[in-house]
Amino acid sequence: MARPEDCYRCGGPTCGYVYDPDRGDKRGKIPQGTPFSDLPDDWKCPVCGAGKKSFCCSAESNPSG
Repeated sequence: MARPEDCYRCGGPTCGYVYDPDRGDKRGKIPQGTPFSDLPDDWKCPVCGAGKKSFCCSAESNPSG
């Protein structure tokens, strides 16, 4: 799995999907190694359909310490 600061968590109320650039998104035809910032603006969460703007950095949503 990629570093937490490279992963983005869906903010959908019941979702919790995490976009991991090391995995990409097969359903959305996003190849492995694609950073979140390079996803198309119309990309949607493969689980709940939320837009890209609904995602936040995993490192920010789950601080360690």
